[in-house]
Formats: sequence, C-alpha cells, structure tokens
Amino acid sequence: MGQGTGRETRSNKSELPVNLNMKAAAEVEKDTGKVMKNRDQKLISVYGVADLNNGAIGLYNTGLSCCLNSLLQVFFMNRHFTVILRRITVPFSSAEQRKNVPYQMLLLLEEMQRGKREAVYPLELSRCLSLHGVELFVQHDAAQLLLILWNLIKSQITNMDLVERLTALYTIWVQEYLVCQRCSFETNRDSHMITLPLPMFDSRSYLLRTLEDSLQCFFQPEQLTGNDMCFCEQCKQKTPCLQGTRLKHLPLTLTLHLKRFYCKKSTRTQKISHSLPFPQSLNFNDILTQEQCHTDAKDKVDWQYDLFAVVAHLGSANFGHYCAYTRSLTDHQWYCFNDSSVCQVSWDDIKCTYGNADLRWGETAYLLVYMKKNPQQPHP
Repeated sequence: MGQGTGRETRSNKSELPVNLNMKAAAEVEKDTGKVMKNRDQKLISVYGVADLNNGAIGLYNTGLSCCLNSLLQVFFMNRHFTVILRRITVPFSSAEQRKNVPYQMLLLLEEMQRGKREAVYPLELSRCLSLHGVELFVQHDAAQLLLILWNLIKSQITNMDLVERLTALYTIWVQEYLVCQRCSFETNRDSHMITLPLPMFDSRSYLLRTLEDSLQCFFQPEQLTGNDMCFCEQCKQKTPCLQGTRLKHLPLTLTLHLKRFYCKKSTRTQKISHSLPFPQSLNFNDILTQEQCHTDAKDKVDWQYDLFAVVAHLGSANFGHYCAYTRSLTDHQWYCFNDSSVCQVSWDDIKCTYGNADLRWGETAYLLVYMKKNPQQPHP
C-alpha cells in the first residue's frame, strides 16, 4: 500500500506529555548519556520487571517508514508483549546483536522510555530488518509487514518458554474442514494464523455493513459444486462438498485484518473505503453459531474482547500514510501515534476510521487489535 510522510494536524487535541507513564523511570536515571553508554548492562537488570509502562514517544519517519512505526507502537503499547521482550536473552556478540530483531526492538523501547525527547529514530532496527530482506524506503502493506515482523521475532527468541508465551499471546487456531454432501464424510486439519483476514464483500459481492457481519461471513461455509467439486475418499469420486473454517482458540491479543485492498483483472490495486463500523467490545459467543466453533465451553467463556488498537490507512491504494491509534492500558485513554507526533484523541476520532471515501482522505481502519477482557490460562 502506498505511504506518504504527512498527515493533517490535530490541533484541537491535547498533546501528550513526554514519557507518559514513565516519570518514575526517568527520575531514576537522569543522565541519559550514561544510560546509553551502559545500555546493555541496564537492560539485563530490568528483564525481571513485569511492566515499566510504555511511554508515549513518537518515532521519526526515516523515509516511507510510517507502516513500520505504526506497528512498532502497537507492539510497544502492549505490556503483555513488552514483558516477554524484556526477558529475552541478549545475543553474545555485537554482530549477533545487530542482526537480532527482538534485541533491537528492546533497545529501541528502552531508548523511547528513558530518553527525554518527544521522538526517536528507529535507525538501528531498520538496518537490522534490512539484513533480513526487509526493504527500506519502499511502500509496505501493514498486514504483510506484521507477519514478517512476527516471524522474525519468534524465530530469533531462543528461550522456548518465551516463544510459547508469545505464541499464546497472538496465535489464532482454526480448523479447516471439507464435508461430502453425499455421504457426510469429513476431512479436516488444524491450522493457525496471526490475523483473521476478514472480507469486505459477502458471497454475492454485496458490501458488508459491520465488523460482526464480516466475521460471520468469514466463518460461513461455502458450497462447492460443478467444476469446484472435490474428491471424496469414501465415495471414490468427485462430489458436491461443503468447505469451511471453524474457530478453535482465540489468543489474548486478537488482530483482525480488514481486506480493503484488492486487484481486479487487468487493473491496478484498488482500495475499498466504504464504512465498516466496529465496536469497542466484541463477544464472539454472540457472533458465531455453535457449528462455526470447535472448542469446549470453558474456552468460550474467555471470548470477550475490548478494542486495544487500530492501524489506519489514509489515502488511496497507490499513495497514502499509516498511523496507529492505541488505548493505554494504564490510563485507558486513546492516543494517536502519527510518526513523531503523539496526541490524545477521543472515541469520535477512532470512529472516523470506520471509513468514508470522501472523509479525511479516505482514512480507514486496516488492522483492528482486540484484547481479552478477563484472560484465563493460555491455551496449551
């Protein structure tokens, strides 16, 4: 998706104090130069701290980096993620440290929380990502870049207990199935994903009206007939089948990907900017039917979520800009992270990301991040 480097100024919103929620940490270490000099030693000393509360610090745009900046802010404002990040094992050599994405993210987080500046440059992390094939100064799609970051983070954490915790924090488990309509023979397999890719159109190509409609559409089974029939192992021939996906397990942090970008034959990528309202609270027990789930009652009790973050895209499919709206888990206020600019916003500002082709350059929610209200034990 295209990205620019500018966005309208929210002059009527209150600016965030530098290092919100981090005043205590700033007082502990006032000599910023000394902190940076002994950074590796100081990092080791805070690995056991449960949550130092993320500061509201911006990230400078280093050239088409608004997509990366927005995703990093969503990661860093999630204290469940930063608890894991602070416990990673520091790579031994400087060469390994330069190539280790979780470690470079940790260094950046510490710089954001200990410094006294309103924004910092994510240069070292950007260089680290480039060593793993992530191109710099190019336009990125937020959903694709999120998956790249996730795979790099997970693969480079050496502590298996932390890997399991990270997996439980973000991984969605589903069951894909195929049922023969003649003999009812079923084949299925379990799979997992980091985001649920939700459609904007139903099976008849009508625009969906709400997020709940999109979720129902995703889990709605599809009839395979005619040339689409599949081979049935029991019937020993191709038969009409019912193909679908059942939900098995939801993570603590749930990411929904609204598929607003699409390609038509012989045409370039286009953006769907129509309005798709999403709620502040989401209960999957009220949205999905029993047939669309494959789980026990104990797990389903845990399926209530509150909205935590929105990664929004402004502009067209060919040129635009990303920013992130996140809700602080400390003061429960909403903030807009627009590269180096950070300001407090209201729910009315969040609702502007529902979508409207004629409103604010087509600002639309692209990734929705929900967090469980009352999390129980993680899924084994």
